[in-house]
Amino acid sequence: MDSRRRIDRALKSCLDQATALPCPPRLGDAMRHAVFPGGARFRPEFCLAVAGACGDAHPALTDAAAAAIELLHCASLVYDDLPCFDDAAVRRGQATVHAAFGEELAILAGNALIVLAFETLARAGGPHPHLLPGLLRVIARGVGGPSGIVAGQGWESESDLDDLGRYHRAKTGALFEAAIIAGALTGGGDPLQWTGLGYRLGEAYQIADDIRDACGRPELIGKPVGQDRVHDRPSAVHELGLSGATIHLGDLVEKAAGRVPACAGRNDLLAHLRRWSEQLLAVPTPIAASIRS
Repeated sequence: MDSRRRIDRALKSCLDQATALPCPPRLGDAMRHAVFPGGARFRPEFCLAVAGACGDAHPALTDAAAAAIELLHCASLVYDDLPCFDDAAVRRGQATVHAAFGEELAILAGNALIVLAFETLARAGGPHPHLLPGLLRVIARGVGGPSGIVAGQGWESESDLDDLGRYHRAKTGALFEAAIIAGALTGGGDPLQWTGLGYRLGEAYQIADDIRDACGRPELIGKPVGQDRVHDRPSAVHELGLSGATIHLGDLVEKAAGRVPACAGRNDLLAHLRRWSEQLLAVPTPIAASIRS
């Protein structure tokens, strides 16, 4: 089974349980709307890829970790699109959750997805009590206040942000890092050998997103563009220029490849990283050619 089908199967399974009666039907519909049809699923795919590279020791637990990470990411997008933040009407080519269901249900759906993420982990982690505390800690850190998604969103409310990298690491890198470490834990690897890879992937992704926001077309990327300028948010394009941002993106991908440790599936993971780098801007790019096995 390919990784996308594996991820979507895990997501469907946990959402089927969470949205069955007595769940209010419109709340259940809003939760599903936030998760399906879904975006690129980059974070859970990296979780599966790293677990596979380490030996895929506990595939059911890996599936649960990947699903939890995607549920948390989807919840963050629900909040990101709200009128108090981006006030976006379109996400992933369809109406945002608040545009389709109203702000009240959007907030409730986001809350429910966060709870479901940790419930999914707890359920699958029962047979693995030695792994569950570490998984919960790693994934919670990727979304929490000190340096996770919440912190990234919080930095947008600060009047003085003097470190773009710190902002990118919190807003995007932290959940990529959680995906990598979770994959190492469930795959049977040593998580300490994998630290730092996810932060570089996340920073690269965020820079690519900044470039798309500055230069992309909404009908192609499935969401509004020009949001960084409208909301006066930190942006790699604003700080480094388009050329500088593209060069920095390439540097981060190269550094990410260099962080992949020796493991049985290293070549397969590097191939996955190569394909991912090509997708970042959805155009041919010399960045991918710089990655070597």
